Parts: sequence; C-alpha cells; structure tokens
Amino acid sequence: MKVRTSLILLSLCVAQFGCAPLKSTSTAVDTLSAAQLNPFGRFILHEQRGLELISSAVHFGFSFEGPTCRIYANIPSRTGHNYLQYELDGLYQKRIKIEGSSTEPIEIQVPEGKHELKIFKATEAHTGPIFISKVEAKEIKSTPIEAAPMIEFIGNSITCGAAADASELACGAGEYHDQHNAYMAYGPRLSRMLNVNFMLSSVSGIGIYRNWNSEGPSMPQVYEKANFQENGTTLWDFGTYRPDVVSIALGTNDFSNGDGKTPRKPFDAEAFVSNYVKFVSLVKSKYPEAKVALLSSPMVKGAARTKLQDCLNRVQAQIDAMYPNDKVVKFFFEPMEARGCTGHPSVEDHLILAEQLKPFFKSLIK
Repeated sequence: MKVRTSLILLSLCVAQFGCAPLKSTSTAVDTLSAAQLNPFGRFILHEQRGLELISSAVHFGFSFEGPTCRIYANIPSRTGHNYLQYELDGLYQKRIKIEGSSTEPIEIQVPEGKHELKIFKATEAHTGPIFISKVEAKEIKSTPIEAAPMIEFIGNSITCGAAADASELACGAGEYHDQHNAYMAYGPRLSRMLNVNFMLSSVSGIGIYRNWNSEGPSMPQVYEKANFQENGTTLWDFGTYRPDVVSIALGTNDFSNGDGKTPRKPFDAEAFVSNYVKFVSLVKSKYPEAKVALLSSPMVKGAARTKLQDCLNRVQAQIDAMYPNDKVVKFFFEPMEARGCTGHPSVEDHLILAEQLKPFFKSLIK
C-alpha cells in the first residue's frame, strides 16, 4: 500500500477541513489531540469537533503507560448511542457504548506498565459518526500507520459485521446497530490473518443496482461520498490510501425479495451486470494499480446463487475486455446457514468466511 506522506496529508487537512497543525509525537506527552492521531479508514478531521470516525472499523492506535487512559468521544445525537471497541496489546477486549447524553470521557483501566491500544468504530457509516476530540494517558504516543499491503472491502451489511454479535444484547432487542461488530467481520479478520491494512466501505442493505427494500441509492451512487449518504456534501479523497486489492461483495440485496411491503420487481440481470461493470470501472479510475476481486454471497442460495455467479462471470468477461492488461478475479463463497441475527453471519460465521478467503487473497497480496 502507498500512503501519502505526513506533510501532504497535513496540507490537505488544513486546506479542506481547517484542522489544527500536526504536533510531533516523538516525545512523551499526556494528551494527544485529534490532529495527532493516525486514523485508518474513512474519516474527516475538523477544527472544532475533532476526528470524525465514519466507516465500519475505522481505527487508530496509541501507546501509553498504565494504569489508565481516557478517550474523549461524543456523538451528534443527544438521545442516541453508538459503539467503539478496542484491542489491548494485540488482544480484542470488548465494545464500548457511547451515550449521546454523556459528557464524561471513556476511561480504560489496565495493569501498570507500557501498553498498545487500538480503538475501532464498531458500527457503520449510516449509524452515524463518532467524534474523538482527544486522548489522555501517561507517556502517550500515537501509533504510526504500518507500511503494509492494503485491502479495501466494499460490501453490504455482511461486510459491516452487522447483526453478528448478540453476546451483549439478544437478537431482536434494542436498535439495529446494537449487534454490530465490525472488528469481527470477515474483512478485518482476514486482514489480521494476512498482516495487511484494511478499510471497510460498506452499507447495510445496499446493492449494485437496487437495495434490500428500495430502488436506491445503490453503492455506485454513494461510494464517492465520504459518509456513503446520497446527500453527503463532502467527497472522499481517494488519494488518501492506495489499496493493493479492492474486494467487492455486492449482490445479496439485489437478489433479496425485500421487506414484503415495498413493491419489488423481479431481479433484472441486465441492470445488475450493467451497473456492476460501470462500478468496477469507477473503482479502477480511483485506484488504477489495484487488483479488483469480485466476491459472491454466502447468503444467496439455490437458483439465485447460480444466477449471481453467472452475472459475475459476465461482469468479469466485460471488464477483462475493457482492461485486457488488468483483469479482475473472482471468488465464490460456499453457501452458509447463518447463525447471527436476521439471517446474517454471526461472529463465528465471519471466521469461517475469513478462512475461506485466506488462500485466495494471500495469492493476490504481493
């Protein structure tokens, strides 16, 4: 992966978002401001509100001396809630619920000594952003972005890790995002297996030409918006990262029968293939050097599974004809009986998906 230098990132940040100047983290300090963090994923840095975490599993890290650290996080809705989750010294710990009404920092207690902490957004962009204003701890230093290959995972609720984790709140209870666990989704798990960087560009219910229970906006209509919202006013800067591989896993919702209430036309293979080809061309225009991988869906079964695979074969053939020197590749999942909420893969199922994908992606990573 190729990441822009700090100087270029800083100049873009100041020009586009008016963020405060980046301070050196080479010496021990007690506070890291939002501008001193090194996030990975979709984010925006604001002068007043700090670091806006947008996409599923967008993350940052820091080292510090125990026994405690404080994370100043907030969300826009006073009556809502959202979730972070964290990894301590390389081991996953738990999710952290952020109440919109809370004014207190998140305090994490650890044993004495030096530690490495990684903070992840557990939920997706459509759940809403989480803002980080600062982090406090003894001898705190921001973790730099590792020089490693990168995979961008484009997809739907499966890629988000939605409805995967009912360990804290049972399926059917609470809000939709109460069972989100982006850290345990197949993309991040696969990336940890391969020791690569990753970014999730995913939206629940979304498809390539239609969504779960609506005609749109589909992924091609929101992909360029920083927050994946059709009415989003900020465009994502695709020069921020240069993935080596872009994984596209769309189709589950295009094949869906919908919610049973909204009128639903039969699946349109021509519209699916046409929109998919245009979207792959868009991705290639953003990342000319990246390898594009087309993934099927473990949730689509029977005749629909065969039709989805046929459509992906057609997409591959058309893209390869357009880009003969940069052919796409594809992977077909085995059908899965999902054990998560509302027919989604569970945390355990995501491990199975990651294991299926491991040899395929290992061959694509240089």
